[in-house]
Amino acid sequence: MELPISAVLIGAGRRGLQIYGEYALRFKKKLNFVAIAEPIKTRREKFAKLHEIPSNRCFESWKDIFSEEKLADVAFICTQDQMHATPCLLALEKGYHVLLEKPMANNIEDCIKIVKKVEETERILGVSHVLRYTKFFSTIYKVIQKGILGDIINITHRENVMWYHYAHSFIRGPWANVEKSSPMILAKCCHDLDLLYYMVGSLPKKISSFGNLFYFKRENKPKGAPEFCLDGCPVKDKCLYYAPKTYIDIVPQIQMLEKSENIGLKLLGRLRKKYIKFLTFISKLIIPLRDIRYYKDFPVYYIYTGHKEDYSDEAKEKILKRSPYGRCVYQCDNNVVDHQVVNIEFENGVTANLTMHGFSEQEGRTLRIDGTKGTIIGEFHVSGEKIIYYDHFSGKEKLLHKKKLTRESGEYGVGDFQLIDAYIDSLISKTKSQPLTNARETLESHLMAFAANESRLKEIIVDMDDFRRRAEHL
Repeated sequence: MELPISAVLIGAGRRGLQIYGEYALRFKKKLNFVAIAEPIKTRREKFAKLHEIPSNRCFESWKDIFSEEKLADVAFICTQDQMHATPCLLALEKGYHVLLEKPMANNIEDCIKIVKKVEETERILGVSHVLRYTKFFSTIYKVIQKGILGDIINITHRENVMWYHYAHSFIRGPWANVEKSSPMILAKCCHDLDLLYYMVGSLPKKISSFGNLFYFKRENKPKGAPEFCLDGCPVKDKCLYYAPKTYIDIVPQIQMLEKSENIGLKLLGRLRKKYIKFLTFISKLIIPLRDIRYYKDFPVYYIYTGHKEDYSDEAKEKILKRSPYGRCVYQCDNNVVDHQVVNIEFENGVTANLTMHGFSEQEGRTLRIDGTKGTIIGEFHVSGEKIIYYDHFSGKEKLLHKKKLTRESGEYGVGDFQLIDAYIDSLISKTKSQPLTNARETLESHLMAFAANESRLKEIIVDMDDFRRRAEHL
């Protein structure tokens, strides 16, 4: 296979349009999209225009794209969780290599089917566990591999989901209901379970888990609160989750800018918060300032599904009046947990615990790794990153990694492009090596998530050898 790699895109949402699509536009000598399947017309047309895809290569459904003769080398599958397995299996059968969004599938049976189909067809499957490719986690992995920590004894890892992100994705959004999507421990934390498995370097032996939906329930609804925030909510000034605060006033983004160590971004946040009229005026003259005045990145662009992309405050308010993202957070159909802990014992004796919750003051992960020779404490936040090593012998500490918030910083610390680079390298390699996040590697983290969910629901400790045997025979 030679560069540029030809590809079809299945699903032009955030990942497809803004990550993989942007990569192809920046690195045209590496990746070229030649067809698109997307049911939402505005997204399909936007992607086709950006990538100069002719109308006869634009499809509403992945079924249509795979009914054609093979159109490209690779299929990028970026559909919702419950829509991953069938197009992935068909793509593999049709001769495509696949880069698949995580999770692989929302149930064990489909995960097993995908892995077996990959091994049967000898295709190359990459799964977008992008955190392995970030500078932050690759630095930690190298420290572990060099033996600087000695033998790892315990890892404490936290997935801190910021309050607005949880409300957006897991109450109002596509991942709110487990019957329609995935258990939250899979949808949000398969990244984190993958990292634990990756860093420990051993199979999990036993798993236990606890958690529930504690807060976002109808019995906690403020008195007199309507179904939609903009229908005259009596507590709008006191409610953290009043929809316009997130999608019009962009309070969460301003808070993240204010936490940044980047002085310029900190000042930009203050300008957006306190001098909105002045910002409105000067953004007419200074075009880059329009990005912060009329913000349209995550999570705002989600509300525009099926709507004209008018990012004025007035247009946003009109949409929110009946958008799923304008609903009262206490009156939705959500049933996924809002906090969960997972305890893991690995076969090599290492223990680890993962805490996930949706009430954080900022977005990101924090972790502590204790070994026989040293300790690592890391902060992986949207507002900035830092890794400190503490040497047990000398008592000294060393800064191993630090990164300030930049305009390019995102939820995954710019690991997305590194993931695509690594996947393309695996395609053009003469040895046909699998990428770092391949089918079998990914399956283990998914089994950990399903086992954690079973433990939580049944109140049992799950033996992973037994769980794997049951999974293989489904």
